Amino acid sequence: MSGAKKSKKFLLFLVLVVLIFAVIWLTVFISNEQEQKKIEKNATYVVTKEIVKNVIEISGTVEAAKSQSLQAAADGMVMAVYANEGDSVKKGQVLVELDTSSQEYDIAKIDYDIAQTRINGNPKELELKLIQKKSLEKKLEDRKIIANFSGILADFNVAPGDYLEAKDSVGTLVERSYLKSYVEVVETDAPKLAANQIVYCTFPSYPDHTVEGYVVSYPQVGTLTSRGASIVQVEIRIDNPPQIILPNYSFTGQIQITPPQTILLAPKEAVSFSPKGSYVEKVLKDGKKERVTVVAEPYGMSHFLITQGAIQEGDVLAGLSLPPVSGTKPVNKKKTDVKNPMMNGFGNGMQPARR
Repeated sequence: MSGAKKSKKFLLFLVLVVLIFAVIWLTVFISNEQEQKKIEKNATYVVTKEIVKNVIEISGTVEAAKSQSLQAAADGMVMAVYANEGDSVKKGQVLVELDTSSQEYDIAKIDYDIAQTRINGNPKELELKLIQKKSLEKKLEDRKIIANFSGILADFNVAPGDYLEAKDSVGTLVERSYLKSYVEVVETDAPKLAANQIVYCTFPSYPDHTVEGYVVSYPQVGTLTSRGASIVQVEIRIDNPPQIILPNYSFTGQIQITPPQTILLAPKEAVSFSPKGSYVEKVLKDGKKERVTVVAEPYGMSHFLITQGAIQEGDVLAGLSLPPVSGTKPVNKKKTDVKNPMMNGFGNGMQPARR
């Protein structure tokens, strides 16, 4: 047999083998596709709900409602201390007193000079000495460190015999009827702000609790940060804070723009579409199926948001269709206030709540 004939027979054999394998593969593929459709048709899915929050994320540190640095106004030795760290003190209460012997001498001397001037001096000289006495009395008063408001002594560390120089600090007086903080909100979120919006704060020092505050105010002008970002400084306040939360503690939080919304979600395999609209088949307790007309909107890659229809959380739905072709949309789609944060979104700040 010639070489040409052998080559031709080999090619025919090769073609035949390829055709046989192609037929086998196609048969298996079609069988798998049909089986997959059957499985999807007989599968069941559960309606779930999700709580979606419309919030602005924030972080910062809190400070006391009022704060006074307790500083000496002049040099001198501490003669008396009238309070201890942690004490509650009243407005006007003397906390520390420095040596006043020199100031008391100066006042006694000016009193003597005033008395002599009243007898021998002229009215103008008397007027000057009276002014001088007021200055000396002010210096005497500066020998005391006084509480400017009612509050609690923090970091108070001073004892009789200590020597203080002018502006030396011996502690801090704080008023904790409320705590406040100034947090940064980016310019894109600023239009959502309003006074009295609820703020939820979480503190590392108080990890298992959420502390509620509110928005007090914010300026009508933005600020450019050193990072080049435009922000608005928002003042928030926490009334009657827990005692465990102290000034300068850090927190993370959320400003609530609108109350949380509860939405219903159905897996995309359970939602079908027809010229009359979208629908699902609810599996009843007796195993029968009931077709329910719904209004569905895409929600992420695997679910539809159900905005209308007689279904609820926990309903079991039958698998009705293969996933819709990319780019298709449900017909008769109606607008709703709830949108999909994973697709067209609730806008910046919207996020599902943790369940």
